[in-house]
Amino acid sequence: MTYIEILQNEIINMCQNFPKTIGPAERPADRPIFPFTAIVGQEEMKFSLILNVIDPKIGGVMIMGDRGTGKSTAVRALVDLLPEISVVADDPFNSDPEDPECMSDGVREKLKNNEQLIIHRKKISMIDLPLGATEDRVCGTIDLEKALTEGVKAFEPGLLAQANRGILYVDEVNLLDDHLVDVLLDAAASGWNTVEREGISISHPARFILIGSGNPEEGELRPQLLDRFGLHAQIGTVQDPELRVQIVEQRAAFDEAPLIFREKYQNQQKKLTDLLLSARQNLHKVQMSSDLRIQISQVCATLNIDGLRGDIVTHRAAKALACFEGRQQVTSEDIFRVIPLCLRHRLRKDPLEIMDSGDKVRETFQKIFGATSAGKTS
Repeated sequence: MTYIEILQNEIINMCQNFPKTIGPAERPADRPIFPFTAIVGQEEMKFSLILNVIDPKIGGVMIMGDRGTGKSTAVRALVDLLPEISVVADDPFNSDPEDPECMSDGVREKLKNNEQLIIHRKKISMIDLPLGATEDRVCGTIDLEKALTEGVKAFEPGLLAQANRGILYVDEVNLLDDHLVDVLLDAAASGWNTVEREGISISHPARFILIGSGNPEEGELRPQLLDRFGLHAQIGTVQDPELRVQIVEQRAAFDEAPLIFREKYQNQQKKLTDLLLSARQNLHKVQMSSDLRIQISQVCATLNIDGLRGDIVTHRAAKALACFEGRQQVTSEDIFRVIPLCLRHRLRKDPLEIMDSGDKVRETFQKIFGATSAGKTS
C-alpha cells in the first residue's frame, strides 16, 4: 500500500468517526422551550414576530434592545408556533413540491423526468447562525468523505440550505463578520445561494425569514443589512417593579419544573397556533383600498425613504395585522400600528435629530392621514 493510499484511509476514518454537527432535526426533541404566550411585556417584539409568521414575505425583523431583555428567549419560543409545510422527502433544501422557485435542481430534474415525488409534512425550521461560523458552514462545501470514498464531487449543504422556507436567526447580528454579512445580503436579495468550490458550481433556493437581535451599545448595523429586515423592533428593560417580579418568578418556575410550567400555557399556545394558521390561510382575502396605498407612499416620500421596500413592507404588515384580527379590510388604524416598525430603521440618520425615529414616523402619518381625512370630511 502506497503512502497516498494510507493517508486516504486515515482521512476516511477521521471523517467517519468525527462527531456530526447537531442539526435542527437532531436536536433533543424533549428539550423544553419557554412558552411564547408566557412572555411578559415586550409587546412590540412579539407583535413583529407574529406578523412575520403570518406573512413570511414581510422580510423578517431586527430586534434591538438592552442585554437580558428576552430577545433570544422570544425568538426561540417562536418555534412552538410555527406551522407545518409540505417538503420533498430526502431533499436537503426543504424544496416545495408545488413552487418551482423553491425547488432544488435535483427536484426539478425528477419532475422533468416524470418521477414520482415523495412528499411529507414538517414544521418550519429555525436555524441558528453562530457568530463564529465559517463561510463553508453557512454556504456549504465539498463533501470530503464522498470525494475520497466514492471518487465523486459532492456538495454538503450548509445553514442557508437548512434555512430555506424557514427562519434564519442571528443573535448579536451587529457583531457578525463582514464577509458573512455579504453572504446573507446576497442570499436575502436573490433568494438563492450559489457556491463555487473546487470545480463544482451549485445553486439552491435560500428563501428564509431573517431574524436578528443585538445590543445597540455594541455597534450599529451596516445600512445595507439593516434595510433587509422588514420590521425593526426596539425593546427596553421593564421598569415596572411588579412586572419585573412577575418575570423573575416565571423564569424561576420554568427553570425549576419546565414541563409543568409549559402545561399551564398549553391551551394558550394551541389557541395562538390555530389563530396563526388560520391567518396564513386567509391572508389572500385581505384587501386594502387604493387611497390607503397612496397615503402610505406619501408618508414614505415625505420621510425620504430610499427605495420602495418601505412601501411594500407596510402594505404586507398592515394586511397581516388585519387578517390576524379576523378582518378582510385594512384600516388606517392598522397602518398606524405597523408603520413605525416598517420605516423607523429606513430613515436617514441625522445626528442633530432629537425626536425618536418612531415618533417621527407617527407624526408624519398623522399629518398625511389626518389631512386626507379632513379633506374628505369637508
